[in-house]
Amino acid sequence: MDFENNSAVAWLRAELEDTLDEDYELELSQPALSAELAKIYRKAHPESLDRQTYFRELIRLQSELIRLQDWVSHTGEKIVVLFEGRDSAGKGGVIKRITQRLNPRIVRVVALPAPSDREKTQWYFQRYVPHLPAGGEIVLFDRSWYNRAGVERVMGFATPEQVEDFFDDVPEFERMLLRSGIRLVKYWFSITDEEQQMRFMMRIHDPMKQWKLSPMDLQSRVRWEQYTKAKEEMFERTSIAEAPWYIVEGNDKKRARLNCIDHLLRQIPYTPVPHEEISLPDRVFNPEYERATLPKELYVPQKY
Repeated sequence: MDFENNSAVAWLRAELEDTLDEDYELELSQPALSAELAKIYRKAHPESLDRQTYFRELIRLQSELIRLQDWVSHTGEKIVVLFEGRDSAGKGGVIKRITQRLNPRIVRVVALPAPSDREKTQWYFQRYVPHLPAGGEIVLFDRSWYNRAGVERVMGFATPEQVEDFFDDVPEFERMLLRSGIRLVKYWFSITDEEQQMRFMMRIHDPMKQWKLSPMDLQSRVRWEQYTKAKEEMFERTSIAEAPWYIVEGNDKKRARLNCIDHLLRQIPYTPVPHEEISLPDRVFNPEYERATLPKELYVPQKY
């Protein structure tokens, strides 16, 4: 798309004004943050992308995601993308930007809660299988079966024997998915100890983000080194040639989002698909039809 012509520039400006990015959210919630915390944030991100560059690239990548979506729908392809990483690493942010302009009937997000008592008695992978894509679908897992290699292992929700069984089973499970025609892409969002601490502190001090903090999140701070060791073994034992792990450096949220989306697009050999030309049909007017006047109480008050 040519962003230099006037209409494109006007369109881009409208997009910038209409979208609330992380920086603007921070500005709005600034009163809820201590001055010292705001200073730390700015010091930690001195060279973040400027807003216009970020949105210019984001919109360009999102237009490519629409082309990918059209290709998947047209060809009946099946795609699964796993998003893993430490708490507050930015998984949700990139998922939001991927799905922002896509059709939820084609691209859906799966974020499963903790397993029920019944699910705990099932084959471990069983509760994930119903969410796998049919032809013409893309499924984004916001955390996945790798919970067993991470939080379940570190927090003691799985026994050492269950963890070992998982490591033995998961490569073949993923090969089964691949043999069935599913394209599988796995991302790990990596942030530093200091960055996670800062993001947690921002959530604690921001009433609009406190809901994101759970007791499990707080325990992840205490057990940082245990999570690190678990992650390293997970990479070693589950990054198979057919479905390797890809690490996204997440300290800079904007760059992480752009890099991840760009990389994802490069993993799929999508091509343009034919489209029928769309034209708006003429409105049919019935001279005998008279629109009814509805009672005022049915309308939402125009407060703004």
